[in-house]
Amino acid sequence: MLAGARGPGWQGNGGWGLHSGLGRAGGGIILLSHDFFVVWQLPLLHCARRMFASQTEGELKVTQILKEKFPRATAIKVTDISGGCGAMYEIQIESEEFKEKRTVQQHQMVNQALKEEIKGMHGLRIFTSVPKH
Repeated sequence: MLAGARGPGWQGNGGWGLHSGLGRAGGGIILLSHDFFVVWQLPLLHCARRMFASQTEGELKVTQILKEKFPRATAIKVTDISGGCGAMYEIQIESEEFKEKRTVQQHQMVNQALKEEIKGMHGLRIFTSVPKH
């Protein structure tokens, strides 16, 4: 929930702080910026589960699909950047399959591999690379 406003000295992605406390919703984690009052509030239990789990169910599913679609990948990292709800992911993948392909083609390959999963997402950040020998 966006609940803050930029102050006159807003500088972009200024320093972020983390505040945990009880509110009207019964508890949450509130992310604060120098010039934002409240940027996002998430339920405490939801965030606590994320802090202690190595990977979310969604991250594991996307990782498994990418491993199947890119068998020659030397590194695959999937991070749920939506706070654990599965709405937005950051994907880092290093694979020989990307060799001699432009970045846009590499990203298209990842998009195609995740075609069905993307339908339920709000956003996706993709970082691709070819292994250095």
